Amino acid sequence: MRLFYDPNISGSNDSHTLNEEESKHAVRVLRMTNGDKLAVLNGKGDRFECQITDAHPKKCELKISAHHTEKQLAHAIHIAVSPTKQMERMEWFVEKATEIGVTQITFLQCTNSERVKLKLDRLERKAISAMKQSHRLYLPKLNDLTDYSKFVKANPRGLIAHCYDGQKNTIANVFEPQKCPILIGPEGDFSMEEVALADENGYKIITLGENRLRTETAALYACMQAKLLTE
Repeated sequence: MRLFYDPNISGSNDSHTLNEEESKHAVRVLRMTNGDKLAVLNGKGDRFECQITDAHPKKCELKISAHHTEKQLAHAIHIAVSPTKQMERMEWFVEKATEIGVTQITFLQCTNSERVKLKLDRLERKAISAMKQSHRLYLPKLNDLTDYSKFVKANPRGLIAHCYDGQKNTIANVFEPQKCPILIGPEGDFSMEEVALADENGYKIITLGENRLRTETAALYACMQAKLLTE
């Protein structure tokens, strides 16, 4: 059954008007018509089995025949990463992390960051597509570029990965299932001042292995490690 996304669909009604973007996709692109069945996700844990009653290309009318709800996850996987200069690399990360099960992604503005602006709507579309492809019922929350120091002070006691020498922990030994963001720096790494600020706010230093990883690879590796610890 084909999957669609509309954050406004609710279980309080037995019918729904699909949003314009998804209506166009269903009727004009896929050429779906009255009587065809589809499923709609709202990204909040709900899946609705529906049937088209009016195949309008801008406001497709649906009859809701079944409603499945999934409980909110007991854990959180929050990756805070400095975006790369090439947006394709961040799009790749968002797509794969969504499939794996990330719950929140924050993009950090660091001293050595290569990017000062972000097209969050494009990244959100990648996340939506990945959610549908992987049949997830929850859409991860994506946060726009956030000043590093403000984020660290507002979200203390997380984990930070950097390339400086020193004693480091494995994710398996220090990850917590709630309120434990994992910080991944830019290609030029975090500055010493940023590392010190994280330490002052209770962050633990982690290792991502012996190999030097690209930013998006490091972020995905951390996401995968955290996911394994929550299963």
